[in-house]
Amino acid sequence: QVQLVESGGGLAQAGDSLRLSCLVSGRTLSWLPMGWFRRTPGNEREFVAALNWSGSTTYYADSVKGRFTISRDNAKNMVYLQMNSLKPEDTAVYYCAASRVLSSVTGEYNYWGQGTQVTVST
Repeated sequence: QVQLVESGGGLAQAGDSLRLSCLVSGRTLSWLPMGWFRRTPGNEREFVAALNWSGSTTYYADSVKGRFTISRDNAKNMVYLQMNSLKPEDTAVYYCAASRVLSSVTGEYNYWGQGTQVTVST
């Protein structure tokens, strides 16, 4: 079993930066592709970013490309999402997730964290 715990969310102003962290426990992280998703009220979870086990391959949603960076530290069982140039439309609950395959598809992810709220004001 894999447990994921996100942290680092909070309030920010447009243009600010935040870094989300995801601690993975219960199983070694080193071979699992990981992703970040987000959800706004009334909407489905949407893909934000993902990376493979080594971090050598990354995928981003067009809406965050060039502003967000996903990374990982397998020795610490941590995955990060650096969010720069935040916009009000980035306001959402952000979820860390683990999968057996590198994917942008929500259904491919087997393990999910509880989410962390990010709110960006103008």
